[in-house]
Amino acid sequence: MGWGVIERRGADLRRVDDGCLTTGPETSMPERLLAVHRCVTDLIELHRPTFVAVERLYFSRNVQTAMAVGQARGVILLAAAQGGVPVREATPSEVKSAVAGYGSADKGQVARMVAVLLGLPKPPTPDDTADALAVAIWGANRERAGEQLNSGVLDRAAVAPMSQGRSPYEQAVRDALEREKALQRKRAG
Repeated sequence: MGWGVIERRGADLRRVDDGCLTTGPETSMPERLLAVHRCVTDLIELHRPTFVAVERLYFSRNVQTAMAVGQARGVILLAAAQGGVPVREATPSEVKSAVAGYGSADKGQVARMVAVLLGLPKPPTPDDTADALAVAIWGANRERAGEQLNSGVLDRAAVAPMSQGRSPYEQAVRDALEREKALQRKRAG
């Protein structure tokens, strides 16, 4: 898990702290999650941030990886809530657009732009640290005085109520599955 702490003064951004928490493959999931919680709690206590910016979870082809990332995100959100720090969330493409000007920028482009925006002599490493600093830059540039940016809504029904017994998400999944089946029939036929 990468982290990045930055400070905004007017239009200027300054790196305050960054790093990457790594755990070995022999470490159990509960121990990894505890390490993430301790790390985030310590960072919040040390730096007293105005808010914590995190990347929203996006769908992954590897379900096991997506579950692990989701669990780690939950622990980060918990630590922020326990510290009384508001959370801001962005999609990966929002972060890439904000930092590199292109929502499909690769990791190298993002890392180089992080270095430019923070006045660093070289791109930060590892990738997780560069990504965390990119999310921090997004948050610093997105936050405006007097404007409250809330974290994502967990209950999608509150945002997009179900119509005809299906939520927009369920309909989109069904449509995608139908397209996939049609493509498979076309290939087989």
